[in-house]
Formats: sequence, structure tokens, C-alpha cells
Amino acid sequence: MTDTPLRPSRLPGDLTREQLVERILRVDHAGEFGAVRIYEGQLAVLGRRRAGPVIREMAEKEREHLATFAALLPKRRVRPSALQPLWHVAGFALGAATAMLGPKAAMACTVAVEEVIDEHYARQVAVLGDDEAELRDLCERYRQDEVEHGKTALDHGARQAPGYRALTGAVKAGSRAAIWLAERI
Repeated sequence: MTDTPLRPSRLPGDLTREQLVERILRVDHAGEFGAVRIYEGQLAVLGRRRAGPVIREMAEKEREHLATFAALLPKRRVRPSALQPLWHVAGFALGAATAMLGPKAAMACTVAVEEVIDEHYARQVAVLGDDEAELRDLCERYRQDEVEHGKTALDHGARQAPGYRALTGAVKAGSRAAIWLAERI
């Protein structure tokens, strides 16, 4: 869209490109941190059970994602979310609580989180231009990893979890709220 007096390309309150990238980096770092904590909570409960190796494998991929964003924050001079202590506790608690409901409920949690993150990364990929091609490609690659985690969880019985719809609905709502907060705080 061309900027004209009657139709400006940016409206009052719109984020600058720099602010948008800061939000993306902040929320993605927080999200990957939260994902690691969810898997740590699940492993604390299910680590010695059959689901343990599958969860460990997904957790390792999330640790790789987290390390990348942790390196990008200082490089791009972006502060992490001020809610990091909340993500530390809430992520572990969510993982442990769903794991206490059983391996299939833990997998249902993964499905719910990964569906929200798939949508989230897809929105980021859509707004990042060629000026941020490296970040855009990173988000797309990580989106694909998250989609794969969701498929893995479905393959391990997520849909057979007790109260699957209610559980995934609650986890999705919480994930969306966490994204909104982490972008801003």
C-alpha cells in the first residue's frame, strides 16, 4: 500500500518494523522457554514410562529452538519477557499436571500447544519481509518442527486422552493468552 495523506501505510498505534521484530523475538524466546518447561514437567512425571523417550526427543528440539532465540536476543538488543519467572513455573506446572492425567493427556497438551504455535509462527512468517528473511526462514523452520511434534503426539494417542476437547481447549486458550502477554511484557 502506498502512503498518501488519505491512506497512510502506518496508522497511529501501529508497531514500527523494529518494534514488530522485537515482539517476535521476545515472544518466540518466551514460547520456546515455556515449551522446554512443559516437557520438563512431563518428564518429571513420565520420564521412566514408555512416553519418556518421545517426550525427551521433542524437548531436545525445543532446547535447540530456545538456544537460538536466547542468542538472538542480545545480538538484536531485545529484552526477554519480564514474565520469565511466570513461564518457568506455569510451563512446568502445565506439563506435570497433564502428565499426571496420563501419557495420552500429556500428548493432548502437546497437540494443543503446537496447534497454537503453528498458527503463531505462520502469522509471523506472513508479516516478515525480505528485510528479515533470515528470521522469517527460522520461524518457518521452527513452525515445521512444531507441526511435527503435534503429529507425533497424535500418533501417541493424544485423541484418546480423557476429556480431550476440554483439555486441548483450555491449553489452547492459555497458550494464546501467554503469547499475547509475552509479546507485550
